Amino acid sequence: METGINSYLLKKFQIPGQDIRSYSPLTLAYIGDGVYDLVIRSLVVGRGNTSANQLHHRTSGVVKAKAQSDLVETLLPDLTEEEAAVYRRGRNAKSPTMAKNASMADYRRATGFEALMGYLYLTDAFERLVELVQLGLERTGLL
Repeated sequence: METGINSYLLKKFQIPGQDIRSYSPLTLAYIGDGVYDLVIRSLVVGRGNTSANQLHHRTSGVVKAKAQSDLVETLLPDLTEEEAAVYRRGRNAKSPTMAKNASMADYRRATGFEALMGYLYLTDAFERLVELVQLGLERTGLL
């Protein structure tokens, strides 16, 4: 079995693994936000060299809360029971902050999506993470 990115990093820096079932949904969303952003940035940069302003503009349209909310809504029927449970935990988490330009419902769904991305990353299910992102992008036409 191939080692995932997260396991590789932990091993390389000699950090013992943790039981991610004990992680709060907001911790999962924290890492998921970064991982999703990196995936989208990689796709945007992969489409060709352009100005940093253009790269930021293209990326921000896909990673904002409303876009994530729309994307995850299309994925709900395809989630496993375990993935759906992680999503719901993230969606229902009480965050001390809220996005400036998003409704509370969109922000909560986006947090659930980010928690799912974080969970998949931390469990070394990167292929599944990419599969869901690809499916969501195709269905929403976001990118």
